[in-house]
Amino acid sequence: MLTMRTMRGAAWLVLSRFVGRLIDFVTLIVLARILTPADFGLTALAASLIAIVDMVLEVPILQALLRRQVFDKSHLDTGFTINLLRSLLVALVIVAAAWPFARAYADMRLVPVLAVLAIGPIARGLASPAMVTFARDLKFHQTFIVELTGKICAFGLAVALVLNGAGYWAIVANSVMAAVMGAVASYILAPYRPALSLSRFSDFSRFTGWFSSAQIVSAVNWQLDRILLGRYVDKGTFGQYVLASDLAVFPTQSVIGPAMQSVMAAFSAINADPGRMRQAFLKAVRLVMLVSVPVCLGISITSDLIVAILLGPNWHRAADLLGMISLAVLPVPYYQTLHSFCLALDRPAMLLRISMIELLLRLGLVSAGLWLFALEGVVWARLLLAAAMAVVYMLHVRHLAQIGLRQQIGNVWKVAAATALMVAAAGTLRHLLAPMALPATVELAATAATGIAVYVAGLALLGVRLARGAGRFALHDRWL
Repeated sequence: MLTMRTMRGAAWLVLSRFVGRLIDFVTLIVLARILTPADFGLTALAASLIAIVDMVLEVPILQALLRRQVFDKSHLDTGFTINLLRSLLVALVIVAAAWPFARAYADMRLVPVLAVLAIGPIARGLASPAMVTFARDLKFHQTFIVELTGKICAFGLAVALVLNGAGYWAIVANSVMAAVMGAVASYILAPYRPALSLSRFSDFSRFTGWFSSAQIVSAVNWQLDRILLGRYVDKGTFGQYVLASDLAVFPTQSVIGPAMQSVMAAFSAINADPGRMRQAFLKAVRLVMLVSVPVCLGISITSDLIVAILLGPNWHRAADLLGMISLAVLPVPYYQTLHSFCLALDRPAMLLRISMIELLLRLGLVSAGLWLFALEGVVWARLLLAAAMAVVYMLHVRHLAQIGLRQQIGNVWKVAAATALMVAAAGTLRHLLAPMALPATVELAATAATGIAVYVAGLALLGVRLARGAGRFALHDRWL
């Protein structure tokens, strides 16, 4: 049954990303306790440029192959060759940009950092294209093994380096080692003999063109605030902002994001039936919002406790930033579902239009926020942008899937209502516990337990029966 295969595939992807992010968290805690916010700020600046180049030059080989009903080795060879050419181009662009970028930010240490970090996207691009066969069959435990191998090796190297006084190079090594070892593991699990060929280039070109255009805009969207802030605030403050941002997107990156690959495969399997596609979209949105909304709000109301426990006293400013930025993440899972929906319907042009709208809004809001109120202005700009983009996403869903705004709101209103009860209960409890000066771990545990209990009870009162299991309650009419 497609639903159950999709759920199992999503479970493996979520487990893969969750375990990977858990290892990243442990690595982050170790590094944050030893290194300074300025160390993180330096590497984050370099990582921002790498991310832009990587996204701009990304070629959606996996997505293009998933769209095809059949493919053979010639398709894999073409995909490998395209990625090889892309990797060479990434290297050239980074080498050419390193010196002027370092001059612009008045820190020549960025030159060697950029050169080493560039190995990461190159290694990821040269991973075995045969991994796509597992994705087509909705089998993702191999992805779990690849992810785990890379993260464990990276953790060991980073900890060894930082304990031996390597400083910020431990952060650089962690990023690069994860990519390199992941690529090596992909060839062990999905053997493929590389061969250079562009015989099937026409099967990738149209899809790649629209997707690449959208990626260029998305790259600027995701990194604009960091590029601007890195120029106008000190590296310590920038490091606090970057770490807060990374913590805020943990739910969407570790749980929702990986599940979308399985969801896209399921969408692609039924893309000839508009009615089934509409129902599948509504079910997918219900599930992702069921998880992401309470988690994002929970992070927001306990941000000070999370930062105190994980990072320590040197990161106190990150707590306030985390509390606000986590709210700006709320619409992201909705977009991730819409993104998979568009790709399954071969509508990358719509993704480009959405990205262009976001870029125009972001340029205006973030620039104005930075000019008027510095760091705080950028954070408020992100909140306003999130609210505006939520409306944009819903309008595009109405156009693409023929699902009205009222139906979209009705699809998730019970999640919103139960989350409101959760926030009220958790906030009240924190107010009552404040005079007691409890340890942060105790207060966080009590607040989280109360929030979860109230949230689950709220869903039950509203007719959502979680005991039915994810594959069944999403289909239940009482949800609507």
